[in-house]
Amino acid sequence: MAKKDKSDLLQGTLDLLILKTLKTGPKHGWGITESIQTASLEALKIKEGSLYPALHRLEKNGYVKSEWGLSENNRKAKYYRLSAKGQRQFEAEAAYWEGFVNSVQLVLKS
Repeated sequence: MAKKDKSDLLQGTLDLLILKTLKTGPKHGWGITESIQTASLEALKIKEGSLYPALHRLEKNGYVKSEWGLSENNRKAKYYRLSAKGQRQFEAEAAYWEGFVNSVQLVLKS
């Protein structure tokens, strides 16, 4: 069996990871990527080509809001924050994901 790249596992879960990351407060794109990478102990690396389309989709759906600000190094950056609708979406997606993981574990242990 071919070894899978761990980034392949992100397809379909990136929105959930972004929403979870924004629960701690507003972040710019690089900050989101860095938080996910750190929280996953460097196992998950989000590419810009995946991150920004996901952020735009989440913003279009009303799950995140954005505004321009200055980054830590005084550069202009777009900051994203979780909306109330995004908080509800995160809770729904997290509950679904936890149920899915539990179901897969049951099958693997059988």
